[in-house]
Amino acid sequence: MPRRPRQCPPGLPVHVVQRGNNQQVCFASDSDLKAYANWLTEAAEKYGVAIHAWVFMTNHVHLLMTPSSSNAISNCMQDLGRLYVRYFNYRYQRTGTLFEGRFKSNVVQSQNYLLGCQRYMELNPVRAGMVVDPADYTWSSYRVHAFGRGSRMWRPHPEYLALGENNSTRWSVYRELFAGQA
Repeated sequence: MPRRPRQCPPGLPVHVVQRGNNQQVCFASDSDLKAYANWLTEAAEKYGVAIHAWVFMTNHVHLLMTPSSSNAISNCMQDLGRLYVRYFNYRYQRTGTLFEGRFKSNVVQSQNYLLGCQRYMELNPVRAGMVVDPADYTWSSYRVHAFGRGSRMWRPHPEYLALGENNSTRWSVYRELFAGQA
């Protein structure tokens, strides 16, 4: 029986989760994370996927993405997986699967939920006890949204841009969304 096609309608943001097989580590060093981020950025550009938010944990990733075509996210993640798994297996002298099956995806249909989804993602390292403040975690989009740190990967979502008329207002309002959460 063939797998059901992904529901990633063009123009709608999608929350993507990709987990390590058996909860195993997928990123063992900063260089692993840099390689993944680089290939993700290239694949997103190649297939017309806007990346709005992310967090890379040791054994899984969360991405908030908007595709420009119905199979853009699937193609992006497939390209990324091919490159990264080959790299990881070679580097750590291992074979076999790294991620547990296909990535999971959920369309973010409500505009009100988009920023809540971003907050959920960017608080992941805090909930995991890795940091006290989301600003202390290097591998998430929090510093981009809250302080304007540049990222080649990032494409702001209109919902984020609507937080303020200028960057400093946007950053301040975004940080307030996290008040008491850290």
